[in-house]
Amino acid sequence: MSEQNSVAFVATESIPPSPPPANQTGVVKWLRENLFSNWQSSLLTLVSLYLIYVILSTFLPWVLNGVWTTSSLTECREVLEGRFGACFSVLTERWNQLLFGFNYPSDQYWRPTLAFVFMLIAIAPVLFFDLPRKMLAFTVAYPFVAFWLIWGGTIMAPIVAFLGCAAAAFVFGAYGKNNFALGFIGAIVAAFAVWIIGTMLIPDGANEGAWLEHVPSRDLGGFMLNMMLGVTCVSLSIPLGIALALGRQSNMPLIKGMCVIFIEFVRGVPLITLLFVASVMLSYFFPPDANVDLFVRVVIMMTLFSAAYVAEVIRGGLAALPKGQYEAADSLGLDYPQAMRLIILPQALKISIPGIVNVAVGLFKDTTLVSVISLFDLVGMIRGPILGGSAEWNGVYWELWGFAALLFFVVCYGISQYSQWLERRLATDHH
Repeated sequence: MSEQNSVAFVATESIPPSPPPANQTGVVKWLRENLFSNWQSSLLTLVSLYLIYVILSTFLPWVLNGVWTTSSLTECREVLEGRFGACFSVLTERWNQLLFGFNYPSDQYWRPTLAFVFMLIAIAPVLFFDLPRKMLAFTVAYPFVAFWLIWGGTIMAPIVAFLGCAAAAFVFGAYGKNNFALGFIGAIVAAFAVWIIGTMLIPDGANEGAWLEHVPSRDLGGFMLNMMLGVTCVSLSIPLGIALALGRQSNMPLIKGMCVIFIEFVRGVPLITLLFVASVMLSYFFPPDANVDLFVRVVIMMTLFSAAYVAEVIRGGLAALPKGQYEAADSLGLDYPQAMRLIILPQALKISIPGIVNVAVGLFKDTTLVSVISLFDLVGMIRGPILGGSAEWNGVYWELWGFAALLFFVVCYGISQYSQWLERRLATDHH
């Protein structure tokens, strides 16, 4: 019996693990590591919480007590009866002017709305390259469809523009492989030839009785105008900026000198100056009988302005590539266009993504400057017809400017988040 008691006990199963301490898991752990890791962090956390409380204690009552159904600021104040609250009725009363301007026909709002929906579909295969490549056919056709939807009038104008671009692409594809300069010049000549012939075939008064009512550019306005300028100028400035960056690194002195002079001149001039040039002087560079639309002139100047900055961003990406990448392209027997298209530019553009996005966001916000040349964008609508030309809402500021800030923030934040996703998606480096 004594021998049995002296035998040591051997466990047949492991002891279950004990739970970690409460301060090492869950929310408590996160708070301790991120907000209260030391006394300095704890002090900043408490100060920040106090500031957030002060802001929300003022902002939330202002929003929750807001009035949405009155027709003037006076009625808003009567409804509030001395309480602290916002007058959001200006948004419900003037939302159409804020989004579409005050001259765009109200029964035609479906046209720019449909163009915006089509834009989301058209840019999807460009932004998300895992989508089927067949969708690019709609992307190519979208600019001409959107032009017809927004401006209306005869359908022959977008068809002629499409044929001109198709002719330019055909000529460049036929001659640009062997001689880039010849293909480029030939493409421009072909596009202008098709455009001139097509405009001669369009009869006078073709906009009358067209399928869609013609809307002149002077009737465009609101946030729709900001979106049109931002999307158009960014889309055009990126390929132009690439061409300028390559031209600045060219071995041909004339091409390099022209690109350097253009880039340095445009970067040294404020955008508002270029907009005044577009409004007053740019028409003198066209034939005397040419009536170039103000919207087109603004697009030209904003595109040139943005392209100069994009060129410098891409030049930085090209300079960041090691010399071995250029030597690798030479060792494969690639000519200059092939080396740039297959090896150099894909890597340089990946490096340049943050800078390009920064230029795009800045340009989109700078579209508000067109209000100084009598284009009623979102800011122009608030400053002009709503506050300056309406006695009913004179004195409403925070609601209108807050709404404008929200719209611009949503677009710019979306661009920023996409760029971060794209950087992670293209992060193929091995460390």
